[in-house]
Amino acid sequence: MAVRQRRQRRGPGGGRALLAALLLLLLCVWCRAAGERLRYAIPEELGRGSLVGPLARDLGLSADELPARKLRLSEEKQYFTVNEENGNLYVNERLDREEMCGESATCSISFEVLVHNPLNIFHVEVDIKDMNDNSPTFSKSSLDLEIGEWTVPGTHFPLEMAHDADVGSNSLLTYQLTSDPSFSLTMKNSPEGSKPELVLERALDREKQSSFELVLTAVDGGDPVRSGTVQIWVNVTDANDNPPVFAQDRYRVSLREDTPPGSAVLNLSASDADAGTNARITYGFGKMPIKALQKFTFNAESGSIILQEALDFEDTRTFSLPVEAKDGGGLMAHSMVEVVVLDVNDNPPEITILSLSSPVPEDAPEGTVVALLKVRDRDFGENGQVSCSLSGEAPLSIVASSGGSYKVVTSGALDREQASEQRVTVVARDRGRPALWSSRELVLEVSDVNDNAPVFEEAAYSAYVAENNAAGALVLRVQARDADAGANGRVSYWLAGGSAGAAGAAPLVSVEARSGALYAQRSLDYEQCREFTVAVRAQDGGSPARSSTATVRVFVLDRNDNAPRVLWPAAAAAGEGPGGAAAAPFEVVPRSAEAGYLVAKVVAVDADAGRNAWLSYELVQASEPALFRVGLHSGEVRTARAVGERDAAKQRLVAVVKDHGQPALSATATLHVVLAESLQEALPELSERPAGAEAAAAAAAELQFYLVLALALLSALLVLSVALAVLARLRRAGPPAVLRCLGAQRFSLAGAAFPADFCEGTLPYSYNLCVPPPARALPEAAWPPPPPVPILSAEELLGGDSCDKPSLSSDLVVGEPPANPDAPQVCKA
Repeated sequence: MAVRQRRQRRGPGGGRALLAALLLLLLCVWCRAAGERLRYAIPEELGRGSLVGPLARDLGLSADELPARKLRLSEEKQYFTVNEENGNLYVNERLDREEMCGESATCSISFEVLVHNPLNIFHVEVDIKDMNDNSPTFSKSSLDLEIGEWTVPGTHFPLEMAHDADVGSNSLLTYQLTSDPSFSLTMKNSPEGSKPELVLERALDREKQSSFELVLTAVDGGDPVRSGTVQIWVNVTDANDNPPVFAQDRYRVSLREDTPPGSAVLNLSASDADAGTNARITYGFGKMPIKALQKFTFNAESGSIILQEALDFEDTRTFSLPVEAKDGGGLMAHSMVEVVVLDVNDNPPEITILSLSSPVPEDAPEGTVVALLKVRDRDFGENGQVSCSLSGEAPLSIVASSGGSYKVVTSGALDREQASEQRVTVVARDRGRPALWSSRELVLEVSDVNDNAPVFEEAAYSAYVAENNAAGALVLRVQARDADAGANGRVSYWLAGGSAGAAGAAPLVSVEARSGALYAQRSLDYEQCREFTVAVRAQDGGSPARSSTATVRVFVLDRNDNAPRVLWPAAAAAGEGPGGAAAAPFEVVPRSAEAGYLVAKVVAVDADAGRNAWLSYELVQASEPALFRVGLHSGEVRTARAVGERDAAKQRLVAVVKDHGQPALSATATLHVVLAESLQEALPELSERPAGAEAAAAAAAELQFYLVLALALLSALLVLSVALAVLARLRRAGPPAVLRCLGAQRFSLAGAAFPADFCEGTLPYSYNLCVPPPARALPEAAWPPPPPVPILSAEELLGGDSCDKPSLSSDLVVGEPPANPDAPQVCKA
């Protein structure tokens, strides 16, 4: 086989070749294979930018969808490219089939096409059709043959085969030999193909012609045809009638790809029946590719083939080594050595990430494709069979696809709040012995979805605020946390309602949307609203928004801002009565009252609560301080001692009511007490109260005491004077008959009672005198009959005004002798 040489100039058939290439390009076909596979066929040697096929259209994509679907190729070496506007597949660089696939009968390039939104993968295979772009070549420009003149006609001499880098019909060679009567050309069939052999047609005579010059032409089967030539120099020598002979026509040897360089591959041996120099054999390679010459070397003397470079099964699986044995007389023998490379598991699997969808929303459904992988092992057989798995606790799984591709899909629910990113390791392991493996880590970010509502630190809050607070005072700060991120986790606060009795919660507090601080909208009053509740809603910024509610219970703390209020005795009415005095309440206490007598009870209330509403009572002012006392906690006004005759009839008491707040607040209650046995007796005292007595009562209390005392003494003197005058008159009139009034039923029935219409005065008393009727005439009586004595009131005796009462004359009784002297004496008033 000859080293390939590329023609620099095209012959007359070059135009037809170009036309055929264009025609093949326009007629390239495609079809969708199993597993979403597209197939195209193009000729080799197409220029950059040549159309391969309408890829987007064959995938069912319109031009409008291309920007969103992001059509791209995943091949490692970019032989092709996709136009982003129309989706057509174009050649990206010149394709040489012989360089890419060598002598393989078929040549194709496989790659994956990725389509996003949704993510999918398609397999594309482009067949590279061979063009007749290589001419047959010989390894040498000339061949030297030595043929003895004794060689009989009909002897065959093997010639070197030409090599054509093309395949198929383009590599089918035919041979032609220049016309010469002494030689002819014949073909010998072999596994490698038809081999040309030179046939001696007639005996040679060195003396007539010592050499011959022949031209061997190799023509391929392409269209247009290509050819190559080699010159054959035939030297006529003396007789060497036995060529070397190999033990086998074909040798086959197997080598592991990990065979170290320098190892012996095969020891060849050929025999020659001649003797002397004609039997001395040297060995060498025939026409071989450069790659084979780099791998192997030949010991020309011993016939040993030596490995000089490491083998690679993934690069070349077999080598065909043509060998030659040449004797000293120039005769040659040919054989073929086939070296088969055995695979060794020396390549770990290769993991390529074709696409990674990151971030992925946390609400992605189960089975969502998040990554596309391609795993390839360059080894063969079980060594190249790969299984993939995932290691890690992420809710992901791996699913095998066609063409060595794998999909990483979600196998469960994702939760960004538990793990904001998912890390998983893809492990690819082959089935070789020992097994090789490789790994690749995938980092998948999880994007947030608003799936968490704000959560308050407490379900119910309690706040305490003293009343009379300033408007805008901070009441409480609530806080809710949202496990989401970004706008989904940004919390705002709102009032969602509440109740505070009649006051209503809405105007009482407000909440700051960002901080959750509750502020009092106005001053709170414990007496109007002691507690209220308000619902605070926390809402995030997601769409749709999520919210939660917490209850805030606000307790208003009491302050001592209310003084006690006296309910009894009630304050004087605003209006005044006809007499010009305020209608103040009074109590009547009999003069016979003993110590501890309940006079009245001061009733007071305080609108505050707690200690601020605890009341104590104290007597701060009284006409007779020692006469009355008040209960410290009950407010009961009682006599501290028995009421005496010398005590003033009218008493004014002032009690103070204090609470226990800080500072303490107080109120006063004024109580008027009249010392009298009954209400009728007390009425004159009440009528003597001058206008404005409330204001002057305290100042006149002492003066009243002395006036009462003076009047009492004056009354006593008047009574004594009247009694003395009466006695003196009776004494002048006769013996004292007054003693007769002391008998049974002889007493006055008139008492000290109030008249129906009493007179105003300090002491409204009436005095009646009882005198007996004239005595019976007794013989022994020495006293003359006394004159009739009238019964007079004290006012008449004193010459006072009778207050428009009936005349005293109507009350005069004249004594007459009784019809029955033994009847009891009756006094009329």
